Formats: sequence, structure tokens, C-alpha cells
Amino acid sequence: MAASQFTSPATFRRLLGYVKPYRLGFAAAAFGMLGYALVDVFFISQLEDFIDIGINQKNTDYLRYAPLFIIGIFILRGVFNFIASYCLNWVGTHAVQEMRQQLFRHYMRLPVSFHDQHSTGELISKVTYNTEQIKQATSKALAVLLREGVFVIGLLVMMFWISWQLSSIFLLIAPVIAIVVRLVSKRFRLLSRNIQGAMGEVTTCSEQMLNGHKVILSFGGQQIEEQRFATVNNLTRRQDVKMEATRAISVSSIQIIASFALAFVIYMASFPEMLDSLTAGKFTTIVGSMMMLLRPLKQLTTVNSEFQRGLTAANSVFEVLDQPVEQDTGTTVLDNVSGNIQFNNVNFSYPGHDKQVLFDISFNAAAGKTIALVGRSGSGKTTISSLLPRFYEVTDGDILIDGHNIRDCTLASLRRQLAVVSQHVTLFNDSIANNITYGCTEPVSREHLLQVAEKAHVLEFAENLKDGLDTVIGENGVSLSGGQRQRIAIARALLREAPILVLDEATSALDTESERKIQAALNELLKGRTSIVIAHRLSTIENADSIIVMDQGRIVEQGDHATLLAQDGAYAQLYKLQFGEQQ
Repeated sequence: MAASQFTSPATFRRLLGYVKPYRLGFAAAAFGMLGYALVDVFFISQLEDFIDIGINQKNTDYLRYAPLFIIGIFILRGVFNFIASYCLNWVGTHAVQEMRQQLFRHYMRLPVSFHDQHSTGELISKVTYNTEQIKQATSKALAVLLREGVFVIGLLVMMFWISWQLSSIFLLIAPVIAIVVRLVSKRFRLLSRNIQGAMGEVTTCSEQMLNGHKVILSFGGQQIEEQRFATVNNLTRRQDVKMEATRAISVSSIQIIASFALAFVIYMASFPEMLDSLTAGKFTTIVGSMMMLLRPLKQLTTVNSEFQRGLTAANSVFEVLDQPVEQDTGTTVLDNVSGNIQFNNVNFSYPGHDKQVLFDISFNAAAGKTIALVGRSGSGKTTISSLLPRFYEVTDGDILIDGHNIRDCTLASLRRQLAVVSQHVTLFNDSIANNITYGCTEPVSREHLLQVAEKAHVLEFAENLKDGLDTVIGENGVSLSGGQRQRIAIARALLREAPILVLDEATSALDTESERKIQAALNELLKGRTSIVIAHRLSTIENADSIIVMDQGRIVEQGDHATLLAQDGAYAQLYKLQFGEQQ
């Protein structure tokens, strides 16, 4: 991103848009911060009278009421502080909750190609770490900026009121402080962007280790992963140290500049003309105010890093929110289709890649028929299955379902016609029953659920579990075997009752016993449906109505099992590789 875009105040204005619905809470917080700062200024302004009237004139009546005044002031100060802190936190948490929800919602609507190009860890980090930085900017940082800013302005106004001659030095040092703050802010934003990128790497590295824990243990990769994590962890530490160094230098610089102002005031006070116009109370109030200015100036500079970090985090979130969602330009609503599929001269390249992966793919799958796709790894079989639900848009050519070009169909209605069972099953940390009924818009009766579970051979193992179909299976079904997870996926597809079925190597990673049961469940699933079966084991597709042999993105052969064997071409070679010369 260009620096000019990155530093644009548009980010701050957009961030305030999330605060707008809670403007009453924000107004209450601003009132509290304003009151808190003005109470402090008022308290300091009374020092002049306290010294000149109470001490110098020895006015005992005045001094007698001073303790009550102090207690009252601090009670009022505490009330204002509570109002400011509570209301600002309330506004900040609501705004960040809305942003997190919006980001989560947007992730689900982004095209598959976006997720292909970004690591899961990076995207998770934006939902967790980056939004937390935004919360700091909208609550703590904003509170300090407003409260201490009002306090500084109030002190300066009071000082000019008491003695504009002594206070005029601030007209000279204010531009210098502004330049320092501006330069430091740019540095803070750069470092914040680096820290957020490093935190994304930390999340990615941690996620890879947790997901691949068994592989790491099996191959003795602990040292590799530890070193990988140490590298990104150290990068995060270095960026944090740079941030702290910048913060410390900026605080020291501004306080040194302020010390010159204080020294100038004391020097000016040494002139006889100035001494004649100053009382002890006025001089003490001005010097005391200047000393008091050092604290808010330090806090304003320190919190500037938090504020810039929050703005940087907001910018990174807005970058994702500005990514275009899946384009659903279709107007045709598919319903009750028979399942006739046509691929007409389809060419395809993955978004962002120049290499073409499919070349002139044409075939027909009549309603209720089974089409098998076979070929070596990387030949384009799975890519074809990803084009049907429009996870990717074809580069050239057309895909028709019952004569309707899928480009003209609404995404929701198109995907309702499809059920997908993949080798890589995705299950949720929920019960078996809820995993089977996942995505169902209508309630599913227990009787219907049991029928589906029985057809998919899920009941065979579920009945042996403590809570049966209500057993919670852990993240991605960690407590189940591969075959059991596959059967739940088949049950989910059965319940969907979609007219078109896509099986992507659904049995390739299973043992013989599991494959037998899965195949029985699949036979139930295939009944009356148009099926696109991607197979590695050729024994599972011998009865397919048509077998398409793929090689390097092209169709090289097409026909039924017997015909292709008789041709003694690419399919026959694949078959012989798996079964020897036995036919």
C-alpha cells in the first residue's frame, strides 16, 4: 500500500463510523473526560489564591474551607473519571464487536481465490490481534488523547490568563513539538504495520504446528518447527523493541523541549519588571502548571504509539473488508433440476496465475448417470469439480445444468443442487447429529435423521458411543477414524437430497474394511443422482456410465470401462498399473 493511502485521515473517519451508532455513549464519555480535565485545571488555578490569600495574608477562614474543597474536587474528579472510562470502554467494545462480526461475515463471502492467496493464520490474526489493537485505539488511546489534550489546552489558557508574557514561549515551542509528533507518528505507523505482519506469522506458525502435530512427532521435526517459530518470534520482539525505543526517544525529546520553556519562564521571572507584576501565587501557579504539563505531554506522546497502532490495525482490517465478495450476478433460480450437465469447450486458469490448467474440456453427463474422472495427480480432475459450484469462474467456455448456463444462476440456488463428498472431510466441534444436519434450513425429524444415518452406516459406530448421535466429536472429528468421518460426510450429502453429486476421491485414503462400508453407503447415495466421481482406485468406478481420462488438463479418452480397456490406451495403462495384467 502506498504511504499516502496509508496515512490518509480517511482511515480515522471510517473508524469513527463504527462509533456513530453509539454516539450517545461516546458523548457521555467525552463529557466525562472534559469534566475530568477541567476539574484538574480548576484545581490548579486555585493555587494562586491559596498562596496569596491563604498563606501570605494568613486568612484562616479561607484555609479552613480548603480541605472540604479538596475532598469535593476529588469526588467530582472520580465521578467524571468513572463516566469517561466506563462509557468509552462500552463504546469501544461495541464498535470492535461489530467490526469483528463484519470481518467474520466478509471472510465467508470472499471468493475461494482470496483464501488461496492468504494464510489462515494471517486472517485469524486480523480477527483477534488487529481488532484488539483497534479497541485500544478507540478506548484507552482516545481517552488519553481527549482528556490530556483538554488538560494541556486548559493549563495553557490559564497560564496566558495569568501572565501572557511568561506563557508566550509556548507559541515558539508548540510548532517544534508538532513536528516531532508528526515524524514519530509516521515511524509508529510503519512499526505497527510490521508488528501486525509479524503477529500474523506467529499465528500461522502456531497453527501449522498444532494442525501438523502428529506429522512433526512422526518425522522428528520438533527442532525445525522450534527454529521456524523462534525466527518469527524474534522478529516480533525486535519490532516491539524498536517501537519502545521510538516511544522513549519521542517522550524524552518533547520533555527536553518543554524544559527549555520552563527554564525560559524562570529566566524571565528574574527581571525586576517581571517580579513587580508577579505575586508568589501567580509565579507558583505558572511554574507548577509547566511542571504539570510534562506529565500529559509524556502521556500524549506515549499513547500516540497506541493510537497509531490502532489506526494501522484498522487500515489492515479495512483492506480485507474492501476486497470484493463473490460476484453473484446470476438471476436464474435453479429448482428441482433433473441433473443434466454439459461442459462446452471449457478453459481455465487459476486467478493470479498465468498457467492454464484446463484445455477445451467438453463432455455431457445425462441426468441420473455416473461420470468418472480419472488420471494422474495434477491432471485437472479436482479443478473440474471446483468449477461446477462456481468456486472459480471459467476462463472460457460454458457449463450448463439442464440447459441453464451456471453463470446466469444465483449462487445459492446453484449450490443447493450439489452435494460434495471429498477425501478431506470437514467436521465441526459439535455432535454427530448436528454435523449431519449442518446447513439444513428446515428442522430434521429424529426419525429421518436415523434413517439417513443408517443408510450411510453411521449408526454402526454411533450406537457404541456414550451419547450416540448426540456425541460431540471434537475439532474436525478428531475422536473418530477416517472411515467414520467419511460416513458422516456421506450422511450429510444424503440428507441434502441434491440431484447432483460430486465425489472427490472419497475412498482413496481408507482401508479395505472401511472402503467396503463406505462403498455401500455411496451406492445408496448414487441412486437417482447425476454423479461426477473423481477416483484414484479404478475398482470403484468400473460400473460408471462413462469414464473420462484426463492428462495435463486435457481429455485424452472417454468411454465405458470395457470400451476403454479394449482401446489399450491411457486408461488401460492406468488399470494395468493398479492390477497388473489381470483383467
